[in-house]
Amino acid sequence: MLNFNAYANESDAISLANLTIENRLDRVSLYGDIDLTADRQGLALAKQLQGLLDQVVAALESRDLPEALPPPHADTVPNPFDQA
Repeated sequence: MLNFNAYANESDAISLANLTIENRLDRVSLYGDIDLTADRQGLALAKQLQGLLDQVVAALESRDLPEALPPPHADTVPNPFDQA
């Protein structure tokens, strides 16, 4: 099983094949790709992914969750490449 404590910090990042899983305090981000092939290797990857998602679900179920998170705050800064 992958060692990943969902929603625990802003620094953990792990890889499973070409899939990257990043930890944040308010979200877990998954990006990239993974091929779950019809062989023993594919089964092993599928079980690892299932274990990871089971950890995420358990962490979510253990919290008092809001209906939805507010959108992240984004500052607008001047474009340093604007030649105006």
